Formats: sequence, structure tokens, C-alpha cells
Amino acid sequence: MRVVILGSGRGSNARALLLAEKEGRLGKAEIVGVFSDKEEAPILGLGREFGKKSEYLAPGKFKTKLTGDAEEAYIRRIEEAKADLVVLAGFMRVIKPPFLRAFEGKILNLHPSLLPSFKGLNGIGQALAYGVKFTGCTVHWVSEEVDGGQILDQAVVPVLPDDTEETLGDRIHAAEHRLLVSVVAQRSLPKRK
Repeated sequence: MRVVILGSGRGSNARALLLAEKEGRLGKAEIVGVFSDKEEAPILGLGREFGKKSEYLAPGKFKTKLTGDAEEAYIRRIEEAKADLVVLAGFMRVIKPPFLRAFEGKILNLHPSLLPSFKGLNGIGQALAYGVKFTGCTVHWVSEEVDGGQILDQAVVPVLPDDTEETLGDRIHAAEHRLLVSVVAQRSLPKRK
């Protein structure tokens, strides 16, 4: 199973996947590319560190989505990589229908809450503000509804009385790393009859 990772930031979830692959914990998955919408994103250096094709692809003029031309460039690069799975690992752009159609049933997202609760930006801050006792992270298929696709797996993280966004975020990110590796590895293995 050929995997492409899209990310916008430091790439901690990408690092978890790359390390798992290097250590033989990613099943039959092979990471074949790391792409970012941010030219200076650390995720690109991380990809290169692991010997992966890593490339900045300009997103266009919008802050929260790709322009039509940019979207076509992403689709073309992912198709050239012959990707079987696209993993959004901190990719801070909403994926639009043409992109979704090009890779239907092949785009995973990781979200820092127990969906369907706390969709969208700052799921960790939303959970703290609401006062929940448990939150966590979710891996789901990407659909037209933001953070609304079919849930594949979740990990629960308790909210402690003295938690801040930073302390809770650290524990959620650790859970994300384990969960994302597990889901990708499971998807790479042949289905049992």
C-alpha cells in the first residue's frame, strides 16, 4: 500500500508514521511522498530526513482551502506517486469535492477530539472550555463535511483537573501517534476471509 502524507506544520504525526515504517511497524504500507502547503514547514525536512520525496506545493491565495489550480497540482502529484492512501497529518486545508472524487475512499484525517464532538479548529481548546472529563483523538475518512466522515478508530484521553491546552495537547498528540500508526498498518494488511 503506497501512502502519501499531506501536512502543514512540524510533522509529529508524519514522524510517527515514518518511524513506524522504518521499524517495520507499518504493516505493508510504504510512504512514497510528503507534501506540504507551507514552503518552510518542518514536515518537509522530516520527510527528506527519512529519504522520502518531499515537496512544497503552492496552495494558492486562500488560507483555508486550495485554489482550483493548486488542487489540480496536488491531485497530479498524488496520482504520479500512485498512492493507495492519502493521510492528512496536520494538513490545515479543507479538502473540496474534486480532490475527494479523485481519491474517493482513500483519504484519512486525524482529528484531536472524539468526533463527532468538537469538530473544526482547536478541538483541544473546545474540549477544555466545555469541561468534558474525557476527550481524545479520531482517525476518520474525509468527506465533504468537515470532520464528518466515517470514524475508523478513536483513542480516549482523560482530562485532568489541572490540564492546560498544552498539557492535554501533549497527551492527545502521543495518543494520535499510536492511533494513526495502528490504523494505517491495519489498512495495509490483506483482509481476512
